[in-house]
Amino acid sequence: MKLFFLKLFTWWNGQTFGTQLWTWRFGELVGKDEQGNLYYRTRGGAIDPTLGFQRRWVVYNGYAEATRVPPSWHGWLHHTVDVAPTEESYSPREWEKPHVPNLTGTPAAYRPSGSTLASGRRPKATGDYQPWTPGN
Repeated sequence: MKLFFLKLFTWWNGQTFGTQLWTWRFGELVGKDEQGNLYYRTRGGAIDPTLGFQRRWVVYNGYAEATRVPPSWHGWLHHTVDVAPTEESYSPREWEKPHVPNLTGTPAAYRPSGSTLASGRRPKATGDYQPWTPGN
């Protein structure tokens, strides 16, 4: 029962009931990325008459965060490339790093030294700062 209400009222933890129904009725699975996200397009690659192009969408595996989409799939979703990464033989270059989602706002976010969030306390001043005072 809890899963039913989550699908009905929330959009941030997977697909909603409406998205699931739309995907079942009109969707065609194109592929899956290394994070488990599923990518769909309109069945048969049909052009949507309202939009004038093919609909493409992603169903996230877990929390819906746009930065979890790898660059290759991002290009396909936004019609930058016509061929999905599963339909082409692409091998990344040796200088390309693996995709890392944006961790801002999470416990794993980058905390530089000097940040009050890094250690819970602000580091002591080094003595090289002299405050401005009026009249001087």
